[in-house]
Amino acid sequence: MQSIYALLGALPLEAMQFDFMKRALLAVLLLTPLLGLLGTMAVNQQMAFFSDALGHSALTGIGLGIILGVGNDLVSMLVFGILWALLISVIKRTGAASADTVISVFSSTSVALGLLILSAGGGFAKYSSLLIGDVLTVKEQDLMWLLLALLGGVGLWMAMYNGLLLTSINPSLARSRGVKTRLWEAGFVVLVAVAVMLSIRWVGVMLINALLILPAAAGRNLARSARQHALWSVGIALVCGVAGLLAAYSLNTSAGAAIVLCSAVCYGVSLLVRSVRKG
Repeated sequence: MQSIYALLGALPLEAMQFDFMKRALLAVLLLTPLLGLLGTMAVNQQMAFFSDALGHSALTGIGLGIILGVGNDLVSMLVFGILWALLISVIKRTGAASADTVISVFSSTSVALGLLILSAGGGFAKYSSLLIGDVLTVKEQDLMWLLLALLGGVGLWMAMYNGLLLTSINPSLARSRGVKTRLWEAGFVVLVAVAVMLSIRWVGVMLINALLILPAAAGRNLARSARQHALWSVGIALVCGVAGLLAAYSLNTSAGAAIVLCSAVCYGVSLLVRSVRKG
């Protein structure tokens, strides 16, 4: 790790003279590619607000963890987030309501329940940082977890990609070709839940959905194939992550918000490029 710090410290950037900024940069480099990849499939499956519902469920997970005596907030968030994601997937599959309606119901319910539990006795103040996150608080042990999440997430995404893509395009055709659509969908929502819960402390409940969706949406406007979509999405996520972090340091503002705004600018540019191509 010290050799990586030394390499970053050699960069001609004032921000890289501080260890907390080096850790933040490494976290961004590990976090954004995974969110970029997962975002492509969320966009393809028209589940743009799915991560929003999962982000809100983090509050409920922590609250229930406190009630049940779970000492680790991350464990509480992961367990509840995975169960919440699977429940959303099951109810969405029944066709009782449209996907956006189901996700909206779960999103509003989870944030209300989480606030109800955590605000009891006026104790919500110490959890308010979850709303906006702070990537500058990343510790060295967190980087190891993010590295494992990136490697595991990319491996699972590659293994599930063909089945998920075919399922998102034509579920009936996927089933006729022996694709276990329910299994692939369940695996995907669990993967997104894990990525969101691992990211929530540094990205924030209010911004996690934008960071997952905006690079993928911009990449879709620029790509001419599924492979290009993934590459554009990861590239935009990485560039915006680094640019947003450095901008936040210079402006002394929220890194998560700066990264999302950079992603929004890229999305706007991608719309212009798309319109020029069509013209």
